[in-house]
Amino acid sequence: MEDYNKIIESLGVRFLKAKNIKLLQPIHVKNYYDVENTLILLHKGEVSFGPDKEKVNEGDMLFIPGGKLLAITYGGAGASMLTNEDFVSNKEKYFAVNRDIAKIGTLSDSFGMVAFEAKVFDSVNFFASLDIPPFVISGDAELARAVNELIAENLSELPGKERVIKLKTEEIVVEIIRYILQHRLFVERLATNSTYFKDPRLIDIFTYIKQYLGGDLSNKVLAGVANVSEDYVGQYFKMLTGINPQDYIEYQRMERAVHLLRTSKKSIREIGQEVGYKDTAYFCRRFKMMFGIPAGKMRRRESLMNL
Repeated sequence: MEDYNKIIESLGVRFLKAKNIKLLQPIHVKNYYDVENTLILLHKGEVSFGPDKEKVNEGDMLFIPGGKLLAITYGGAGASMLTNEDFVSNKEKYFAVNRDIAKIGTLSDSFGMVAFEAKVFDSVNFFASLDIPPFVISGDAELARAVNELIAENLSELPGKERVIKLKTEEIVVEIIRYILQHRLFVERLATNSTYFKDPRLIDIFTYIKQYLGGDLSNKVLAGVANVSEDYVGQYFKMLTGINPQDYIEYQRMERAVHLLRTSKKSIREIGQEVGYKDTAYFCRRFKMMFGIPAGKMRRRESLMNL
């Protein structure tokens, strides 16, 4: 348990968004994917996910770690079958954002949604690194309360709003980790995939990648950072993390690109170059391959969520 206390203390948590959403018509998104961690609290209605269409009960939550692909259904019978790209392009037909604090949790076919980052040493996506699948959080009144309070705070204009949002987001992250540990979920994965947080050479590599994301991050360069041979660095990285370093680097670059698409007015060409892609066409191909939608539609996705 002491190891997890150290990991929690090392986490950099960043709030991204929180909304109360009314479902306008049932939909099934067959390949949902996002880089951010998402927590969905079902108020009233139906939500199911995965190949077995596992149901989320009213009052319970679905946690989707960043970077996990899954099929998800909002609503019951007659759901429209959509790709992630179709859903993003037409989200306003299916979701309406409720901004009335008094109606949080009261509307039929509605759910709360919170999105956030949680990074170890401000470099590694914590939940993605554990390689845990999306799962249901059941019977956790404290977490449900924190989600509703965060959504309400985000809708308010009270003094100290940003400070409270930060504290509430951190509380939500800690509650999710506590739930995993208390219910002994994914025990083997946690034992295997949390050990590398203790390796100082690997942390040096993570830090270097973050600092020089748009530069040369070849295995030769990484080997120099970790003071190991070029032939060994890929094996070393994969042994501790489960993925090869170049796949990790591409994920980090794409995660940064998504952030820039959502928060800046830079062109797609400028964003691609900033995250390390000199060839804009190649960047666009890799982006669509990873997320299932073009970079331009990822930007539009964020504008739709701000409706």
